[in-house]
Formats: sequence, structure tokens, C-alpha cells
Amino acid sequence: MAENFEEQRKSLVDKMRLKNKAIEQAFLSIKRELFFPESMRSHAYEDTAFPIGLGQTISQPSTIAAMLEMLAVEKGNTVLEVGAGSGYVMALLSELAGSRGTVFGVELVHELHQKATRALLELGYNNFFLKCGDGTLGWKENAPFDRILISAACASVPNPLIEQLKEGGWLVAPIGASLSQELVLLQKEKGEVAEKESRCCFVFVPLKGKF
Repeated sequence: MAENFEEQRKSLVDKMRLKNKAIEQAFLSIKRELFFPESMRSHAYEDTAFPIGLGQTISQPSTIAAMLEMLAVEKGNTVLEVGAGSGYVMALLSELAGSRGTVFGVELVHELHQKATRALLELGYNNFFLKCGDGTLGWKENAPFDRILISAACASVPNPLIEQLKEGGWLVAPIGASLSQELVLLQKEKGEVAEKESRCCFVFVPLKGKF
């Protein structure tokens, strides 16, 4: 019997009780199952993290929602995601930034980069650019960014990302030790970042790269 993914998607969103209507609509619009290995698609609308191969995971929907609430992407924003993984969060960011915005993503693992690109194109997004590379270096050619999202755990925010954040811009990252992190919202003020909000506790795969 075929899975009724549309009903499962709606049920998951109802359970998350999202307060931000734009984020709610983004979750309702995107076929999360397309970012899963075919053999695991029946789990696409469980509110848990799942492995997607190559030592990486697709994050828990409620965790992603928390990140997006803190990041507060607006229509027309230029956004960078570091650690794009499956591409699912990039799809959500593309919805939130809208046709006037642009979403850039960097993924270190070549195979994941390819799979994510295919899924995003299959869904019809044309306001994104995704490259394979070291996300800790950011994407200098397209900076500055209004918003930066780090989708992997780090002890501290890599300096290149702080440099590439626009003055007044916001950055969200899971910061802490390997077994537990806080989601931290930072805002750039006079060239430095200041913490504005934090939420505990989360577990992400580690950020890898030069920084």
C-alpha cells in the first residue's frame, strides 16, 4: 500500500504547533520524503533524526523548526547554510527567502552534495546554489550574508563565517561539546558577534573543516 505522505506531513506539522506561519507553510510545502534514502521514506514524518548515510543525519523536524525560528529568515534575504547534508533545510530556507532571496549551501561530502542538488532541483527550486567544499570557509564570493545557519556542532563559530555575516545580520549555530550543544543566536554588531538567545539541549554531527 502506498504511503500517504501528504497526510503524514500535515500531521507532523500539527504536532509541532509552529507559531510562525511562514515556517509552518514551508514545512507543509516540502516533500521531506524526497530527502530520505528510498528504503527509509516510511520514517520521513517521524519527529526524530535519521541517518542518511556517510556518517550524516537528517535532523529532527522540531529541531530544525527551532533553528528556523531563531534565524528568522525574511523574504529577499541572502542566506548561507554550512553543512547542507540532505538539502532538506536548504529547501525550507529557499521557501522562507522567497523568489527575491538566494540561499547558498556548502556540503563537505561529495555524494551528499549530489543527492541534495538532485532533490532540490526535483522540487523545482531555482533560488539556491549548492557547492561541495569546506563549510568552515564559508562562501566569500557571495558574502555578505543576511543570515548564516551552521547545521553541525562546533566548539565556536569559525572566523570566516563571522567575517562573511552582514553587519546587523544573524547567525544560528549548535555550539558546545560533542555530546550536547546549545542552539545559539548571534547578531553582528560593529564587526563582532553578540549572543542574543540560546536554547538547550541538542545533538548534531560535528562540523569538519579547516576552522
